[in-house]
Amino acid sequence: MNKELLEKTVTELAELIKTRKVSPVEVTENLLEYIDHINPKTNAYISITADTALKSARKAETEITAGNYKGVFHGVPIALKDNIYFGKELTTMASKIHGDFIPEHDATVTAKLREAGAIFTGKLNMHEYAWGADNNNPHFGAVHNPWNPEKIPGGSSGGSGAAVASHSTYSSLGTDTAGSIRIPSASCGTVGLKPTHGRVSKYGVYPLAWTLDHVGPIAKSVADAAAMLSTISGFDINDPTSANVPAHDYLSGMNGNVKGLRIGINEDYFFKDVDSRVEKIVRDRIADLEKMGAVIKPVSIPTLRHAQWIVLATGLPEASTIHHRNLQTRPNDFGADIRLLFEIGELFSGVDYLQAQQARRQLKIEFVKALSEVDVIITPTIPLIPPTIGVDTVDINGNTGSYIENSIRFTGPSNLTGLPALSVPAGIAEGMPVGLQIIGRAFDEARILNVGMAIELMKPLGNHRPILSP
Repeated sequence: MNKELLEKTVTELAELIKTRKVSPVEVTENLLEYIDHINPKTNAYISITADTALKSARKAETEITAGNYKGVFHGVPIALKDNIYFGKELTTMASKIHGDFIPEHDATVTAKLREAGAIFTGKLNMHEYAWGADNNNPHFGAVHNPWNPEKIPGGSSGGSGAAVASHSTYSSLGTDTAGSIRIPSASCGTVGLKPTHGRVSKYGVYPLAWTLDHVGPIAKSVADAAAMLSTISGFDINDPTSANVPAHDYLSGMNGNVKGLRIGINEDYFFKDVDSRVEKIVRDRIADLEKMGAVIKPVSIPTLRHAQWIVLATGLPEASTIHHRNLQTRPNDFGADIRLLFEIGELFSGVDYLQAQQARRQLKIEFVKALSEVDVIITPTIPLIPPTIGVDTVDINGNTGSYIENSIRFTGPSNLTGLPALSVPAGIAEGMPVGLQIIGRAFDEARILNVGMAIELMKPLGNHRPILSP
């Protein structure tokens, strides 16, 4: 097993494949051998598709040898969250109810990656139906955080976060309804990008809450996240929420230069009730950006004080609508935690939902105003250090609170507004990675990726590495 090869980023690996220093078959065989070794420890994969992966690797090798190199993902093995459809292949949503579901078609993002020459090694574990943040799945087992196997990896895309962090995939896609890309990224020390709503098609991705759902990359580096976004973004007539906005090459032009960048800080919400160790790390990185020439400016977003209620009054009823029939006919086939959430979702009235949408509109207006005064807003991604698997509470500076409510507190607003948000590693606390969130203007992913690169160049994780890694 070649450990050095496993630890390559996608962009590093792509150069080796392009120049034929390594072959897609060699890379895929090496990764599959490692998956067999590491997955019993992380439980990141629900299914491993070794035979089809090797077949795709041989095809990619033939194409590249013939001079038909397609780009960054050609010949690169990756795995996707198990609510993203693969045509004619099992897609379970990590549930019992869809335990034997085989979609007829690829999701649009799957098709784009397939067309780009990516090799799929399997489907990744997740919180059942993407409705939770601890990934302690009753049907497929808990996912273990590679930094500390006793800790949760965050969710709902916990398998994606754990697989990327443990190097059992070179990159991945997650879905994000209230933070489900960024929470596992913060918890597992990876880069997670929730793009602008409409930037990436959701066609062929099983929904959680229609107006809040997003699809985006979980990656080893900011450059890898940029490469993934370039590959999967673009208008899709099959998705009614898709925005007809040109896609970009997000890799070009990224240099980490933040001189003159205006960074907004909202103290009243995004720095309230934050674990002191997390807060110090995030503030230290902001200070580092200021030393690089960025300008710090306070911003006011008053409606944030209602954000958690707006997320719940929107997401719970939408999710319960999607699962209403199964909740009526086979409630015991849901895990107990999400069954309760679906039941609560049916208690909201039409008035509750519509009032939430009015407050949501006001929140959008206030974010647009704030982002007219600054270029980005920086926050902690999550205000806590991940708890132990099976523990649904968290201690923040001596105060005990709900893990799930606190985990989505700083990520949920970007789902309500649809604005792009990036989580990058910012440091280490108690042996666990800490995430920093960068929120930007609509369709301004290039800017937040560049800020993320500036932080990445600081090497905030130092020589720390996950326990479960090559």
